Amino acid sequence: MPLFDQLYNFAHWLAQDRAEAEDLVQETYVKALRGFSSFQAGTNFRAWMYRILRNSFLSSRTGLKATVAFDETDQEVAVQTDRATPENILLREADREMMQRALAELPVHFREILLLCEVEEMSYQEISETLTIPAGTVMSRLSRARKALRRILQKTIAGKP
Repeated sequence: MPLFDQLYNFAHWLAQDRAEAEDLVQETYVKALRGFSSFQAGTNFRAWMYRILRNSFLSSRTGLKATVAFDETDQEVAVQTDRATPENILLREADREMMQRALAELPVHFREILLLCEVEEMSYQEISETLTIPAGTVMSRLSRARKALRRILQKTIAGKP
């Protein structure tokens, strides 16, 4: 099935639950098949499928609003290594888990835009079509999402709750 792995990955990040992600992907394909006549030839199929998945997710939720205070600091933390030593593997795994927890803390509208851009490698235009928002909003929301993620990671690294 086209885009199955990518859609499941996105659904899992949004829902943060394997069973719910599977249900969302299944619902996405059912809705896509039922509504295929509404797909306009020559438009972006991938963005159309992601939009169906996102709308299914949002319609299954209530009260998806949250506020985030933004920090203007511009610090980055990076661990780089070329060798696969047990210590390096442990550090990479810890970094991955920390990043997953930080992403999970983000509001959905920030999490989804980061995932579409950084994980699914969609262009700003594709994200704009998927989320049905202007490209300028994609860029500004992506910037705010990155700052919020950075703030969460800085708090985690500093040992603050």
